[in-house]
Amino acid sequence: MADLEALGKKLTTEGPHKIEGTPRRIRGLLGGKYVFDTTSAKYVWEHAYYPYFYIPKTAFEKGVLEEVGSSAKKPYWLGKLSAGGKITDRVLVFDHAGPLEDLVRIEVSALDGWFVEDEKLLGTHPKDPYKRVECIPSSREIRIEVDGTVIAKSSQNVFLFETMLRPRYYLATTSMNWEFLTESETTSYCPYKGMANYYNVKIKGKEIRDVVWYYRYPTAESALTAGRLCFYNEKVDVFVDGVKEK
Repeated sequence: MADLEALGKKLTTEGPHKIEGTPRRIRGLLGGKYVFDTTSAKYVWEHAYYPYFYIPKTAFEKGVLEEVGSSAKKPYWLGKLSAGGKITDRVLVFDHAGPLEDLVRIEVSALDGWFVEDEKLLGTHPKDPYKRVECIPSSREIRIEVDGTVIAKSSQNVFLFETMLRPRYYLATTSMNWEFLTESETTSYCPYKGMANYYNVKIKGKEIRDVVWYYRYPTAESALTAGRLCFYNEKVDVFVDGVKEK
């Protein structure tokens, strides 16, 4: 979680990395009630990697947003949201702060749900409007090894290309050497792909935890990956048509 006091100071002195408007309808759910509903949200990049939604103060339902403590002589203040018997203090409010004036930042996980139009936001941040996910079937052979032992080999794959990230290779379940895989209880959420489940790899007394993931029910844009398994390239040896990845 971000240190909200430090973040407020940084953003009001240095400014955000980038900010722009969006026509998307953005709603936030807390305690069974929508605490805001707006088509005037802003994408704010606090850093270069991905944006957050910042919400206009005027979009909040009456009485749900309150100040916490004193903000004397500061262009921002810490706040809290209350609705339906639930409260969160993971709220940062900007007053006279240049491009962030009258905007509110809420920790994504602090709400019961965020909705972009009628789609629920997955993960810890919204989709970046400048990034794209592309899934393409490929017959190039992918071989996965750990310490020289083949864990998987497949020529019926889906390659996933995501802007600014390395390719990921999604392999058929029948291409696995299942004797080396054990199920993990870990789950994670990606705004572009959905909820992921994981496997560990155990070989020669060595265990690499959560090195394999898959999506049972991926988002529409990643539908071709459904049920396929993907390895962290960084934790195993990956060979593409016999050539080892660097």
